[in-house]
Amino acid sequence: MSSFRIHAALFLAALIYAATYSLAKDLMPGYIQPQAAVVWRIGGATLVFGLLKLLTAPGERIVGAADNWRAIACGVLGIGLNQLAFFQGLSLSTPINASLIQTISPIVVVLASAVLLGERITPPRLLGIALGACGAAALVLSRPPSGKVAADALAGNLFLLFNATVFALYLVLVAPLMRKYHAFTVLARIFLVGAAVVLPVGLPQALHTDYGRFPAYIWAELGYMVLFLTILAYLLNNWALKYASPNLLGVYIYLQPVLAVLIAVALGKDVFTLDKAWQAALIFLGVWLVGRNWRTASAKPKPAAVPAEATVE
Repeated sequence: MSSFRIHAALFLAALIYAATYSLAKDLMPGYIQPQAAVVWRIGGATLVFGLLKLLTAPGERIVGAADNWRAIACGVLGIGLNQLAFFQGLSLSTPINASLIQTISPIVVVLASAVLLGERITPPRLLGIALGACGAAALVLSRPPSGKVAADALAGNLFLLFNATVFALYLVLVAPLMRKYHAFTVLARIFLVGAAVVLPVGLPQALHTDYGRFPAYIWAELGYMVLFLTILAYLLNNWALKYASPNLLGVYIYLQPVLAVLIAVALGKDVFTLDKAWQAALIFLGVWLVGRNWRTASAKPKPAAVPAEATVE
């Protein structure tokens, strides 16, 4: 497979995710409430992945009580709670804070793997967890330079931290399903479960949204959330996973927040300060220590899919 195509797929996926942080600020909460935006995103993706499942794996089903309960847990954590927390947090926080907080997901994956799968945490990874936690805590508690009410920013950052945590748990839980079933079989099921979680919360807001006051660019940004962020970026990432090395995938984990910062500053949606620089440095160093394959006699190499999926929202 052409290396150019692999890099292009990973870069385009990272760019899609990075642009989301700034574009979503146009939508929320001025035109649409966060929960209503989630209904559009999850509802659209549920229909698309359901159709793709019928086309690619029409006869396949998730079987067995254990796998079905795992799929329900993945839908609740990785789709329902994850998306509700992400959009609520982004509506209250800033694009740069949101993009940086997302990078702690690989750290939470390692912790969840240790608790749920019994994997050993080496001293360098333990140091990485501590550094990443310090950087994330400083970022969550930081005051925005724009003068926005600190309580709102703190609540937003906490929502984003919760989002990164439940998504990391989802990554650990969904891996066995992805290895056992067709990807669209799993996605169709977990998005259906996620829709069942999201609709009771967000449908009232979606129905009471005044869509008549949406200018054309707001409709375009809402379509971007459904088609590009939820569907295209996932397909690009998972196609690239088949051919890319773990080291290459790790590079694009770091690229996403860099792109998000550049886009947010260029569009005037946020300001990159020295405080955010050292907080980001702590998080990046922590993620690097956690993600590096420290070869010891008792340590097992980390699966390539875990760090790569950490960029997926």
